[in-house]
Amino acid sequence: MVACGYYRTPSFCKKGNKPSKFTFHKDKGMVSQKIVIKSVKSILSHEFIDCGYRIMTTYLKRNSYTINHKKRYRIMKEEIFLKSENRINRSGAGRKFVKF
Repeated sequence: MVACGYYRTPSFCKKGNKPSKFTFHKDKGMVSQKIVIKSVKSILSHEFIDCGYRIMTTYLKRNSYTINHKKRYRIMKEEIFLKSENRINRSGAGRKFVKF
């Protein structure tokens, strides 16, 4: 057995960086995550807008936010804006092909 594997002590904490709590806004500078959540709620409160995290990029860019897709997904998942029960299954598992 190699010495570096034998003497290694495992760390029981989460790996990676902690998620940031601030987002860059073009006019206001760094704003907190709560302001971004309020902005997302106001966008989704319109009558005919029901979108996921990918299309939300366009709406947030129009409002001068610079936000990463991973952060946007995390925010929408934490605030339960993602509608997982109404998703369309696009995997192709239920397809029926013609057999000769």
